Amino acid sequence: MLASSLLYGLLTAASSVSAYHHAKSINYTVVTGIFQQDEPSTDPSTFNFLTSNFGLINRTYPSDSSCPDRKHSTQWQRLAHYISTLNKKAPRNERYTLFFMGRHGEGFHNAAESYFGTPAWNCYWSELDGNGTVTWADAQLTIDGIEQAKVVNKFWSHLIKDEKITPPETFYTSPLYRCLDTAKITFEGVKLPKKNPFVPVVKEFLREGISAHTCDRRHSKSFIKKNFPGFKFEKGFAEEDPYWTELFAEPRANQDARSKAVLDDILSNDDSTYISISSHSGEIGSLLRGMSPSFQCRSDIFVLTNPPVLGHREFRLSTGAAIPVLVKASTLNAPPSATTTLPYTPQKTCAAPPAIRDSSCNDCSCCT
Repeated sequence: MLASSLLYGLLTAASSVSAYHHAKSINYTVVTGIFQQDEPSTDPSTFNFLTSNFGLINRTYPSDSSCPDRKHSTQWQRLAHYISTLNKKAPRNERYTLFFMGRHGEGFHNAAESYFGTPAWNCYWSELDGNGTVTWADAQLTIDGIEQAKVVNKFWSHLIKDEKITPPETFYTSPLYRCLDTAKITFEGVKLPKKNPFVPVVKEFLREGISAHTCDRRHSKSFIKKNFPGFKFEKGFAEEDPYWTELFAEPRANQDARSKAVLDDILSNDDSTYISISSHSGEIGSLLRGMSPSFQCRSDIFVLTNPPVLGHREFRLSTGAAIPVLVKASTLNAPPSATTTLPYTPQKTCAAPPAIRDSSCNDCSCCT
């Protein structure tokens, strides 16, 4: 039974990107010069989206002269007019979309890693469901994580009331509990337009990079539906987790491929200009980074088979943090580029946690 389950998991993972199929290719370009986080000079480790107006740069736009009541418009109102102008002037195959990408608040798995130390966490504790006191399998938010989401909730209320920001029109979230709860707390009670209520769609491929850690194994669809009754599921969402396999990990190239696939799926079926994504540090990094390069040799030339997603600079988010990214999406009259996926890789574990807590131990060789 275990062997057949493992084989199923590996075969499913290898073909995962085919879960979303599109007839045409979509290329993405980040529109730079809009947000501080787009700039190489901005340090992600010290950047504070709360005190910097989401990193929005105070500048003029080419469309300012036609902005209604421009003398009294906020920076966000002028940006909204600029995006609207870009979309009106864009060719039929191009569109501009502003993504708000938020990382979940602190989860019990984050706290456990800090408590046990990364070597012991990676080699021993993360493969367990918990330690008898705390459960971190599909981790829930800690008290601090809940507070982080509440802070972002107040921030959104401030942005809408005082900065006149255009809030998200549609919402998407990872199926893991910490993201579902973060999304709920973040937008619960926020005064959104009646035509765009907070009704998030749960998307399988927005989940974290799938490792042997039990925090990457999601609950069943029935459990999610019971705990988050207002949420919707994408078409084909399975009852049980079809991707997590015990003691195996998803290669980075596979995660990047599904990041491209889920973004293509969202923009192929959603014409919103303002889109919220609640996800994870690793997955947001994958969306920003783009796909890991893979090459095939054809007629004596090398062809890039894993095209990039957004191609944004690396920008790691702390728990509870969020950044906006303005993107130009171009739909090409051509089939999607070929993608490559790899089998999951087996992960080493320890029979007992290693005594060393720092980065000098990065594999199971330190186990006692």
